[in-house]
Amino acid sequence: MTWNGWIRQIHRWLSIAFTVGFLVNLAAWLWAKPPIWLGLFVLVPLVLLLPTGLYLFALPYVVRLRRPGAGDQLRAT
Repeated sequence: MTWNGWIRQIHRWLSIAFTVGFLVNLAAWLWAKPPIWLGLFVLVPLVLLLPTGLYLFALPYVVRLRRPGAGDQLRAT
């Protein structure tokens, strides 16, 4: 698997972990007031989702700029 594939796979699993954590947090709030660490526990995958998401967002733009002749297209616009 390539580096991009690993980042994409990590991002997918982190999004699943965040969703499950959010649902557990929501259920805990509906049941009773949960401890503060439960709410902070959801932030761990969210903080890790930020760099992987930014990387995946920027990837098409970086690849486009690395192609030969990409500078010509930028100067024309």
